[in-house]
Amino acid sequence: MNQRPVLFPTLKDIGGRTFEKAYGMLQQTISKLCIEHAYLADSSKVDCMDRECFLRLKNRAGSDVQYAVDTLLRMMAFHYGKSVILLIDEYNVPLAKASDYGYYEDMMDVMRVFLGMVWKTNPALKFAIVTGCLRIAKESIFTGADNFISSSISGQRYHQYFGFTEPEVRQMLEDAGFPEKLDEMKQWYDGYHVKTGKRLYNPRSVVMALSNNNLGNYWRNSGPYDEIYYYMEHNVDTVRESLALMISGYPVPVKIREYAAVSQNLETKEEIFSAMVVYGFLSYENGSVSIPNRELMEKFSDMLQKEPSLGYVYRLAKESQQMLQATLAGRTEIMEEILQRAHNTETPLLSYNHEVELTAVVNLVYLAARDNYRVEREERAGIGYVDFIFYPETDRNADGIILELKVDHTLEEAIQQIREKQYALRFRERLGEKRKYTGRVLGVGIGYDKAGKTHRCKVEVLEEQEDSKLTAAVTISN
Repeated sequence: MNQRPVLFPTLKDIGGRTFEKAYGMLQQTISKLCIEHAYLADSSKVDCMDRECFLRLKNRAGSDVQYAVDTLLRMMAFHYGKSVILLIDEYNVPLAKASDYGYYEDMMDVMRVFLGMVWKTNPALKFAIVTGCLRIAKESIFTGADNFISSSISGQRYHQYFGFTEPEVRQMLEDAGFPEKLDEMKQWYDGYHVKTGKRLYNPRSVVMALSNNNLGNYWRNSGPYDEIYYYMEHNVDTVRESLALMISGYPVPVKIREYAAVSQNLETKEEIFSAMVVYGFLSYENGSVSIPNRELMEKFSDMLQKEPSLGYVYRLAKESQQMLQATLAGRTEIMEEILQRAHNTETPLLSYNHEVELTAVVNLVYLAARDNYRVEREERAGIGYVDFIFYPETDRNADGIILELKVDHTLEEAIQQIREKQYALRFRERLGEKRKYTGRVLGVGIGYDKAGKTHRCKVEVLEEQEDSKLTAAVTISN
């Protein structure tokens, strides 16, 4: 801090439908830097050639943009008598937008000179830090340069600076007067992993939640999301089943690739998920990718309900509102019909060889419940573990839901497990707990008969032993 001169250009707004438009925006960005450092032109240490080039850049005349950063660095080094620190933010944005609109090679030529010159034996440069969402490729922008280190959230170097650590979040909550919110903050924004095992929180969302005094979804719909979905949409068969499993809370094994900023054709599942890890849409740990937190789970849920190109996953998600209403009303014939339609889509996911597949299908047919419920999977409840619990979020008088899943097991077994394990205890008011659920607790047992390939539904009413209130148990089985 305050030891050396710093030049800080950001390329986050560079782009347009034509190369001429994008190049003009780059000129304007450099012109603003020149205006900011206008005092350099008056320095007696600056030679005439540098001064002339500087003035042309300042007035946005000529074609000197490619040499702008190098010129400014040399002038600053002359003026201060010290080499300069260079910070370049969002270096990949011009390339991404150029790829979208078809002038990628032209922009690559400009960026190769514009940035590449900085790296090549430049005595005016102390060091540079370049940030962006795509990995730097030596063979693309920095042709011939080998004196830089590339770091990402999955690497060993600087990984702790890609997000907030839990001690940092805890301290911020204490400073704001909300230390009791740590668990909720963890649910919403935690879930990113680094190689050392440490977990990171989404920094922007944590700041927004504290600034607005409200935990919610602050993920921005931005260019990277559109790009990633573009590739996923055109290769949907390779990722559809994996998305359904991740929505259900299961990690998906995948080999993460270190790909370059010039890799615009993401065709395989490995390439697509690697990009999503870099962009922060997925977390990577122990050889598998997963959806990191509630904030991203909401985004994926929205996508599944809005994108017809996802095929059967989209169709199941679209039926989820009807499935939830039928469950709350005890309309077992409608529930049977929806589940049977899900099975009849004849996809590998619905083979039901394991309860994992059944869990994924149930997640999809109840996806709309996430709008009004906090859905938790495999949570400790009573004296055992339950497959799903739906906690009312928007209306504390709404019915709570317990889901128990079985393959080739009877109705009686599902109901008996719900009763004996006392799963409904989670909905009762506890000493010191602020939540109070006043609605019914619906115990939903979902089963599937492999031999008959059928689903059936039955509703029972159970007596809640402690306070004699009635708890309805909606049961689906063979």
